[in-house]
Amino acid sequence: MKKIARALLSVSDKTGIADFAAGLSNMGVEIISTGGTARLLRENGISARDVASITGFPEILDGRVKTLHPRVHGAILAVRANPEHQATLKTHAIEPIDLVAVNLYPFERVAATEGSSLEQLIENIDIGGPAMIRSAAKNFDDVAIVVDPADYGPLLDEARQSGVSISRETRWRLARKAFAATAAYDSFIVRVLEQRAGQPWPQHLSLTYPKVMDLRYGENPHQQAALYRNPIAQGRGLAFAPQLQGKELSFNNLVDLEAAWRLVEEFAEPATAIIKHTNPCGAATAPTLVQSYHAALNVDPVSAFGSVIAFNRPLDGPTAEALSKLFVEAIIAPGFSPESLERLGAKKNLRLMDMSAHQDEEGWQFKTIGGGLLVQTADTLAEDPKEWKCVTQRQPSDDELRALAFAWRVVKHVKSNAIVLAQAGVLVGVGAGQMSRVDAVKLAIWKARELQHEVQGSVAASDAFFPFPDGLEAAAEAGVTAVIQPGGSVRDADVIAAANRSGVAMLLTGRRHFRH
Repeated sequence: MKKIARALLSVSDKTGIADFAAGLSNMGVEIISTGGTARLLRENGISARDVASITGFPEILDGRVKTLHPRVHGAILAVRANPEHQATLKTHAIEPIDLVAVNLYPFERVAATEGSSLEQLIENIDIGGPAMIRSAAKNFDDVAIVVDPADYGPLLDEARQSGVSISRETRWRLARKAFAATAAYDSFIVRVLEQRAGQPWPQHLSLTYPKVMDLRYGENPHQQAALYRNPIAQGRGLAFAPQLQGKELSFNNLVDLEAAWRLVEEFAEPATAIIKHTNPCGAATAPTLVQSYHAALNVDPVSAFGSVIAFNRPLDGPTAEALSKLFVEAIIAPGFSPESLERLGAKKNLRLMDMSAHQDEEGWQFKTIGGGLLVQTADTLAEDPKEWKCVTQRQPSDDELRALAFAWRVVKHVKSNAIVLAQAGVLVGVGAGQMSRVDAVKLAIWKARELQHEVQGSVAASDAFFPFPDGLEAAAEAGVTAVIQPGGSVRDADVIAAANRSGVAMLLTGRRHFRH
């Protein structure tokens, strides 16, 4: 155990610092502080020695330089068991510092402030703070470093119970946390400054995501897993959404919740998406949320058992009442009415995720490969249906246009090769993850018929071009009357000719939506 005789407190986020300092002072610990922290402590009746009295030098350059001094860093870095270090301290009349509490200038908050200037960002890059954190963390065998106000209370408790001492185990834990904090801080600075410089891809990508929790396992029970948050997301996104009730979230729950949420975000009107293994087995829009739920459930009620469901409106009482009749793993929505919470509260294991304050735009997407990481921007580019080009003799009707627009939004969220069949506002059949596009068409048709949906008069969407006419011909033979696809095949003319022979209207979007 290492006894604390002297502590240096210098924090930007002053949450809890007065109580922490008072607790230390009451145990006889001498407090050294700087600037605003020292003023706050004195205002609260806590004696604090200015760091300038230690260094013999005043704060200069508007506070840019105050702790960058051998009398500060020597006091922190000196190894207590090293006779030469101790002799050096004695020669220069340096008293050791046993605890350092530091958190950093609010660069992240300034970066998130609309209209913040480059000059403001630069001024909020902390220099002395990271230096003290790293010094104390490096010398954790002798010094406790505290970077998180959440640690103040437990540290005071430990000190009171152990004669104003902190265990090596605690100091080692705090040191690891401290190095993670400075790494995250520097990483965030790099990403923000690269963005301000107009560089979408930094030359060196540093990812420092704090861990939220361990998960029970990964995709399968023999795989380990954990959830981390992206600090640059600034509190937005599924990883930050509160869980209102239910069992612990699993790896697969989170992946399906993300897929479901991204799909319903595509629609302005009330929408429901029912997801199984990241693919939609039901999706619909309607004038009311409960109507969209019933329509989505009717697409494939068998697959909906044990699914994840997303809504793009706050969940209301009537929809919750309808939902209560189905076994569901998790529900995600931008809010839950009191009536819905009361009705679903009886389902103790049902996970409810509230996205009301955590909606966001998708940022970068990552995939790992052996020895590396692939990074891309999200597939969120807005599309204007007015730019779609009809390439067939027959133009789509207004009803077909509405159905095609719906189908195009849905197919983007189906694993490639992907085909969806739809009527206006409702999914009819899905062909997902097939190795050939014609097989995806045949699967969508088979699935629709198996579920007793009417294929005749439906429309089809394809996430990428038809490489041969066979896929379109299979759709037309089944009764599909209109098709939307990117185009771009060397055989586009053959596919268009096949559509004309069948009387099928076809739109080309010029943009594909592979989902691997």
